[in-house]
Amino acid sequence: MDMHEELIPEYARELASTQKMLDAIPADADLNWKANPKCMTLGRLAAHVAETAGEWGVNTLSKDGLKFDMANYKPWNPASKAEILKKFDADTSQAKQILARLDPAKWNDNWKMTAGDQTWIDGSRYVVFRTWALNHHIHHRAQLGRDLRTLGAPIPGMYGPSADQG
Repeated sequence: MDMHEELIPEYARELASTQKMLDAIPADADLNWKANPKCMTLGRLAAHVAETAGEWGVNTLSKDGLKFDMANYKPWNPASKAEILKKFDADTSQAKQILARLDPAKWNDNWKMTAGDQTWIDGSRYVVFRTWALNHHIHHRAQLGRDLRTLGAPIPGMYGPSADQG
């Protein structure tokens, strides 16, 4: 089995499912709503789903790592569903192109994320992509589904029909 050739359609399938979940956000949803005080707002969570699927993929596939600047970091808090969808589409389109052209030998390269003198992520490009661009975004996509369900929005199926699809 060629891991690289298997990962390309897997990533595309997960992005298609994520697109459906982001599309399920009601146009009039309050993006400042939180399911719980410990949770992200609906808007921040949807933004994080879009970022981890796209921007994280781009960075993982095209760079050797990131130096995270906590002092100047400001989480992206989009003003609208349209803004979330636009960023998701742009970033995931770029990530898919990079993934398709990636030399499979690069999967073994080290990828490291630091914040000051702390190392937050240190592993092979493959492990980082699998964990942070795929698994991490799927995890938060599920949280988004939970929040949409709580708000009464119909949930699209991810790996088959949902209860809302009969």
